[in-house]
Amino acid sequence: MIFQSAFYIAWKNKKAIRIHAMLAIVMVFFSSCQPAEFRGGEVFDGDRAFHEVEKQVGFGPRFPASEGHEKTREWIVRSLKDRGWHPQIECFDKQGTELCNIIAWPREEQASSSYILLGAHYDTRRLADSDPAQPFEPVPGANDGASGVAILIELARVIDPKPLNNDIALVFFDGEDQGHLDGWDWSEGARFMAAHMEKPPAAVIIVDMVGDQDLQLYIEKNSDPELADEIWSIARKQGFSGFIAETRHAILDDHLPFAQRGIPAVDIIDIEYSAWHTTRDTIDQISADSLFQVGRTLQLWVEAQAP
Repeated sequence: MIFQSAFYIAWKNKKAIRIHAMLAIVMVFFSSCQPAEFRGGEVFDGDRAFHEVEKQVGFGPRFPASEGHEKTREWIVRSLKDRGWHPQIECFDKQGTELCNIIAWPREEQASSSYILLGAHYDTRRLADSDPAQPFEPVPGANDGASGVAILIELARVIDPKPLNNDIALVFFDGEDQGHLDGWDWSEGARFMAAHMEKPPAAVIIVDMVGDQDLQLYIEKNSDPELADEIWSIARKQGFSGFIAETRHAILDDHLPFAQRGIPAVDIIDIEYSAWHTTRDTIDQISADSLFQVGRTLQLWVEAQAP
């Protein structure tokens, strides 16, 4: 009986070893079959980005000096830190109002040489002056503001900067959307950064109003044609219908101060958004699929910069 028990135990152990070995081989096989584009990381999630839009809208109006504006700035900084990024706040004065750009790096130190700037504005317009019914109410800014910020926050989760040639800076601009109100200009935060930066970026990509359910992203006329072609080509290969490879509209947005300095810059924007600068710019206008199309395209473009 002792001999039989020992024999049985030895046989059982050998069988277990064989099973574990087979499982290990299967796991290696399936891991080797994963598409190279994943690079061991995660894919941009449109539903997560939609949730980030909801959070911002929940803060209320987010024009400079408002309570919602301050809450949004604090939330952006906290979200970036939670994702392992290192945000820095760059503040300046505009007619007695403090404006603050948020610049996030993947490491504590700034880029030593060239870097790519991915940007969006986080302020919302103080007056819905394109709204015939409620022109003196603030704009909720679900698309005009929150959608671009949500794209960057989700990119901070999925981008792995380690294999890239260039560093990445995620920049959240302040004071973009107050133009023609009480002597303010458009793109105040971007103008300030472009005028005071010590190290200019190698390329600038701005996302603004990119969550519309009826997404129509034409190539903006002030954008760098070569850089735009790279981005729209990736979207086309992915079958993303929201990107339309036709030039339409010249827009003053946060890319322009950098383009005027000779830096390749692109503005990804749906200017044909019917709720623009109205009180109808609410969460029901936003599509998780639109956010996915833009975010996934940018993720693939960034990953393509790796050697």
